[in-house]
Amino acid sequence: MSCSSCATNKSGVPKGCKSNGNCATGTCGSGNKLAVFDWLSNMTLPSGEAPFNIVEVRFKNGRKHFYKNSENLTISMGDVVAVEGSSGHDVGIVSLAGELVKVQMKKRKVAADSDDVKKIYRKASQKDIDVWQEARGRELETQRKGREIISRLGLKMKLSDVEYQGDGTKATFYYTADERVDFRQLIRDLASAFSIRVEMRQVGMRQEAARLGGIGSCGRELCCSTWLTDFRKVNTAAARYQQLSLNPLKLAGQCGKLKCCLNYELDTYLDALQSFPKQDKVLNTEKGEAVFVKMDIFKKLLWYTYKEESFKWYKLSLEQVQEIIELNKNNELALPLEEYEFEITEEVSVNFENVVGQDSLTRFDAPKKGRKNSRRRKRKPINKKEANQAPSNNQRSNKKPTNKKDANQTPSNNQRPNRKPQRKSVKPEAGSKTETKRVDNRKSKPKNNPRNRKPRPEGKNAEKQKGQPKNNKNQQRRNNNQRKKNNSDRKNNTNNEK
Repeated sequence: MSCSSCATNKSGVPKGCKSNGNCATGTCGSGNKLAVFDWLSNMTLPSGEAPFNIVEVRFKNGRKHFYKNSENLTISMGDVVAVEGSSGHDVGIVSLAGELVKVQMKKRKVAADSDDVKKIYRKASQKDIDVWQEARGRELETQRKGREIISRLGLKMKLSDVEYQGDGTKATFYYTADERVDFRQLIRDLASAFSIRVEMRQVGMRQEAARLGGIGSCGRELCCSTWLTDFRKVNTAAARYQQLSLNPLKLAGQCGKLKCCLNYELDTYLDALQSFPKQDKVLNTEKGEAVFVKMDIFKKLLWYTYKEESFKWYKLSLEQVQEIIELNKNNELALPLEEYEFEITEEVSVNFENVVGQDSLTRFDAPKKGRKNSRRRKRKPINKKEANQAPSNNQRSNKKPTNKKDANQTPSNNQRPNRKPQRKSVKPEAGSKTETKRVDNRKSKPKNNPRNRKPRPEGKNAEKQKGQPKNNKNQQRRNNNQRKKNNSDRKNNTNNEK
């Protein structure tokens, strides 16, 4: 549900009421701060019983008060009404009516015959609404000039918000300050600058955050500006019970104080900690004394370490620690912590189960390419002539032959150190013949030996080789040209030697 200012236009683009997430007109029930759903609105009262004549009226930034409908006007939720003010009248929106108002008054401890419950004058006319909207439009400019006056006077205070009364004759200035401030001269300057009656109201850091609103570290709107009405005291002990690090940057909220949400789970932690021993309890074992390090409350695990060997932590269950404490009470030493740690068996938790027959989530990803080629050294391009040349052993491997004669000459046997088998002479013993052992480092056999030839393939391999196609004509031509070129090079070499 949305009002006319929040709804979309003809082209489908949302208009937006520019009120920082809250409805400016007040007709959007879910968009209001601290809104209450009237679940008794469709129910009829018993016969002869009059409806409750007190309604709840909402003003700027969620400020609410109770007003008496003494003239029995037909008022429903969302109506704009003119109510009694401190001087003059104020304009607000009815946020709740009926029997639920009794519950809200009981919650805030407001009696029906209290002086705080003022009366409703009338339903707001169009003139009242125009004056009210004009006064609301001057609030930002008044706040800016008010801050300039405060800085000129040198007062240690922060002006957080300004709220005009519905008739535009009075303005309330909300400020925060750590110390007591003498603002008598400030009131005179503000009254003369804006020609209005001025009221100064000091609020706390939490009330300021509730009025202004914002987004918390959890990503949601602040609790104090949406549903939280009572601000309970928050201590650092709440963080200690929940095993949180005492980092003020993480524990502080938008208001600069400790987060209200630290109290939400505190009762659950206190109930769970009742069965745990105190952290200053020392365990006496055969190996030495063990002290507490940390704990996991909901898994019921504790970590202890020896005083002399603090580099090693031992994980124990709550039952094991209680067993050791009982032994120490009977003046008995427990076994070393290593033996207790071996008894703990952790269950492997399965994060994903293929219960529906789903495939791998990465089945559509492209496979990763190998890095074999990238790790190889980049080789320089080799010419055809250089490829046919064989360098001698006297030359370095990186040195290229320059003459054709040197390129075609093959190295001699004297230049091949490891190819010729080495003969190792052994000194003969007394009365024995001299023997020579032949050590072949290469353990290779000549190629022309028919015994070393591989047998011809039989079976399937033979069929595959028989079925291979022969070289085509182009390949034969290349081979013939290469033979001719080699023969001509040989003739040239022999002529040069002569």
